[in-house]
Amino acid sequence: MISLGQDEIAKYPFLAEAGQYLKDKGFTLEQFATDPDLKIIVDKAYERIESAAEEKIYNSKADNSNEKDTLPLNVFSFLIAIVLLKLSGFNTLINKFALAEARRAEKFLQKDLVSNSNKTSEQFATKIFQEIFSVTIKKSGEYFVIPISDYLRHAVNFHELEWKLVNRHVENGMVFLTPHESVRLIRKELGGYIGTRIRAANTPDTSSGFEDKVKKLSGLAKKFVVNTVVTGAYPPCIEHAIEVLNKGENLSHSGRFMLATFLLGRGQTIDEIAPLFKNAPDYNEKVTRYQIKQVSGESGNKTKYACPSCEKIKSNDLCYITPDCDNIINPMQFGKKRL
Repeated sequence: MISLGQDEIAKYPFLAEAGQYLKDKGFTLEQFATDPDLKIIVDKAYERIESAAEEKIYNSKADNSNEKDTLPLNVFSFLIAIVLLKLSGFNTLINKFALAEARRAEKFLQKDLVSNSNKTSEQFATKIFQEIFSVTIKKSGEYFVIPISDYLRHAVNFHELEWKLVNRHVENGMVFLTPHESVRLIRKELGGYIGTRIRAANTPDTSSGFEDKVKKLSGLAKKFVVNTVVTGAYPPCIEHAIEVLNKGENLSHSGRFMLATFLLGRGQTIDEIAPLFKNAPDYNEKVTRYQIKQVSGESGNKTKYACPSCEKIKSNDLCYITPDCDNIINPMQFGKKRL
């Protein structure tokens, strides 16, 4: 297993050893809830969640300092943030927090991979790849190489042409990546790993002492609420896609494309469609509207894309067929009895 030093605990507080650090220091949850001297940590924990909700990467003095006294603030604020998230119960905030923390760790991983002055940091970073994501990564000059099988398993999350295997430098069964590309390859899994650890954590028996922060989180979560009514007029694949987004879970690129093209085909506007994606962990209004505009033909190559066929949707594991589908071959036909 990975062995963490103090620097690693500060950079990667989502690893199991960070939780043990809290126990080793002898602090209890009750102390954080009641001790005025520890209030700064609870405040920082809330700020950490708030930053994630605003799609910012949490930054602290510890990120740019070697002072050891910043370590407790950095680690404890993460652990108390998990407590607040569990008490609030808002899945959307958990997903956004996990993604933001993944991006924060991504920055450190990339730096550690190219740490020419510290071989230990490089070895630690490669161990994270191996032990958490089962990716064997080795340095080769200025690049890092990973087996084709590992690359394909993770590159499936990307749809840009640059990530297609035919567009990569491959030698002897190994794919060459820059340090940035190496870390970017596991971002989605890293966010999922952090989110899974948060959901697996025990919810405290009481919120005594944290009520104010939990109440503020409730207000923070409201801006991500989208009142969507699934009427049954939509095919099950579309209903499922909307439900995934409403829960604050990640919908695949193919799922987002299917949903957008279907709703555009039903005559809905970009202004009506864009808010549906508001709960997505990686939601960015500007990017979302830009992508829908491209799909609608308003921008880009001016090509208006049609909703994919049922066969294509099945191949992307997005089909949730019911008898009501009535042997249709495209979701746009749902509800219209075929002759």
